[in-house]
Amino acid sequence: MTAVVAVLLCFATYALAYLAYSRFLSQKVLALREDAITPAHALEDGIDYVPTHRVVLFGHHYASITGLSPMLGPAIAVIWGWLPAMLWVVLGSVLIGCVHDFGALVLSSRAQGKSIGAIAEGLMGPRAKSLMHAIIFFGISLAMGVFAYVIAVLFSPQYYPESAVPSAVILFLALIIGFLVRRRGANLWLLIGIAMIIVLAVVVASPLFPINWDSVPGWTWVLLAYAWLASVLPVWSLLQPRDFLNSLLLYLGLGLTYIGFFVLRPAFVAPVIDVHPTGAPPMYPFVFIVIACGAASGFHSLVSSGTTSKQLDREVHARPIGYGGMIGESVLGLAAVIACTAGFSSQIAWKSHYGDWSSIQDLGAKMSAFIEGCTRFVGALGIPEQMARTLIAVVVVSFALTTLDSATRLLRYNLEEIGETIRVRALSNRYFSSTLAVAAIAFFAFYKIEGKAAGLALWQLFGSTNQLLAGLALLVVSLYLIERRRPSLPYLIPMLFMMVTTLVAMTGKLRAYWQQRELVLLIVGGAIAAIAVWLVVEALIAVRRYLRSSPVESLEIDL
Repeated sequence: MTAVVAVLLCFATYALAYLAYSRFLSQKVLALREDAITPAHALEDGIDYVPTHRVVLFGHHYASITGLSPMLGPAIAVIWGWLPAMLWVVLGSVLIGCVHDFGALVLSSRAQGKSIGAIAEGLMGPRAKSLMHAIIFFGISLAMGVFAYVIAVLFSPQYYPESAVPSAVILFLALIIGFLVRRRGANLWLLIGIAMIIVLAVVVASPLFPINWDSVPGWTWVLLAYAWLASVLPVWSLLQPRDFLNSLLLYLGLGLTYIGFFVLRPAFVAPVIDVHPTGAPPMYPFVFIVIACGAASGFHSLVSSGTTSKQLDREVHARPIGYGGMIGESVLGLAAVIACTAGFSSQIAWKSHYGDWSSIQDLGAKMSAFIEGCTRFVGALGIPEQMARTLIAVVVVSFALTTLDSATRLLRYNLEEIGETIRVRALSNRYFSSTLAVAAIAFFAFYKIEGKAAGLALWQLFGSTNQLLAGLALLVVSLYLIERRRPSLPYLIPMLFMMVTTLVAMTGKLRAYWQQRELVLLIVGGAIAAIAVWLVVEALIAVRRYLRSSPVESLEIDL
C-alpha cells in the first residue's frame, strides 16, 4: 500500500467516525440536550467560568490537549513499523480517545464543571475522589516538570532558539486581544487576522534574531513564572486568545504538511511491521503506551473536565469540541507517523536513525525525525527549507507552551478540590493554589535523583500513569451510564482494553525495576498500580450497588 492511499483511508475513517459514531454517542448514549444549562452560564464568574464561542473554545481545547506528545510518541513507536503506529493513532482515537474526551466533557458539564476526580466521588464515594486526585496531582506535576525542562532545552542555542521570539510575540498579542475584546468590545476576528499576519511575519524574520541564551535552568524559571501568570489570570485574558492563535498556527502548519505530502507523494521507507526491533520492549503492550496523545490520553480528561467544561456555551457543542478536537489531535499524530516513516529520503537514512531502541531515546533524535520529515513535505511546495523548519519548530514549541499553561491551571483546580475535601480554605485562593502548583512542577523540573532531574528520572512512569488515567476516566463514564441504565458498552469495552493493557505494561515495568534495583521507580510505580486496583474494586462495589437499586433518571451528577 502506498503512503498516499494509506493516508486517504485514514481521512475517510475520521470522516465516517465523526458523522456516524459521534452522532450515535451524542443521541443514544450521552443524550445531549439543546436546552441544558452549562456551568459556564450557571456559575459564570468572569475568571474560570466564561461562556465561549464554540470556534474559540475548540481552539483553546485543541491547543491544550495538543502538546509535544502527539509528535514524540509516534516518532518513537514507528520503530515497530508504520502500520501498528498508524492503526493505533487512527482507530485508537475514533474508538477510544475521542470517546474518552467527549464523555469526560459531557459529565463535567453535568457536574458543575468539576474534574473527573471530583465526579468519581458522586459515582463511587469520597475514597475514589481522593485516590483520583492523588493520581492526577502526580501525573500533572511530573509531566509539566518534564515539559518545562524540554521547552527550555528547545529554546537553547543547540536546538531552536529562533522559536523563542515568536512564542513571546504570541503571548503579548493574546493579552492585547483579550483586553480589547473583553473590555473594549473590539471585533475578535479582525484582531485575530491582524495578529496572525504579525505572527507569520515574525516567524519568517525570527532566524535573524534568535535569543542565544544558553541556560536551561534560566529558561525553566521563566517558563514557570509564565505558567503561574497564566493560571491566575482570567481565561479570556490570555488562555483563550493565545490558544486560539496557536490553533490557527497549527492548522496552517498541518495544512502545509499534508498538502506537501500529497504533492511529493513519498513512499514508506520504514518497514510495515517489525515485531522485534533491536533493544525495544514488546510491541504489545508498549506501542499503546508510547503513543498516548494522538490516540488515547488520560490527560485529555483533565482538560475536558477542567478548563473546557467551564467555558462550554451549550451542551451540544461537546460533540465537535470533545470528539472533534481529539480527531484534530489524531490528525497531528498521523502527520508524525508519515513524517517519521515517509519523510526520510531513503531506507538507509531511516535505518540509520532507527537502528535500535536506544538511538531514539534522545530528545534531539525524537524531535528531528518529526521536524525534518515535515520540513521535507512543506519544502515540496517551494517554501525555503529554513523557513519551513522554523515554522514547524515554532508550532512544536507553541503547543508545548499551551499544554504547560493549561495544565498548571488544571493542577490549581485539582488543589482547590483537594482543599474542599480536607477543608483547607487557603487552597481556594487561586494565587496560593497556583503557587503550590508551580512549586510541584518545579520540584520535578529541578530536584535531582541520582544526578538526573526528578521528572526525567520518573518519566518512565508517566506513559503508563497517563494511560491508566484514561482507563479510569472511561471507568467513571461507564459507571455514570450504568447507573442511568444507558448503553455503556461504547465506554466499557475501551475501558477494559486500556486498563488491561496498562496494567500489563506496569507489571512488566515493576518487574524490571525490581531486577535493576530501581527502588524509587519501584515504590512510586507500585503505589500507582495499587491505587488503580483499589479504584477498580471501588467501581465493582458501585456497580453492584447500582444493579440492586432503581435507575437514576436525572442526567445531572450529585456531588
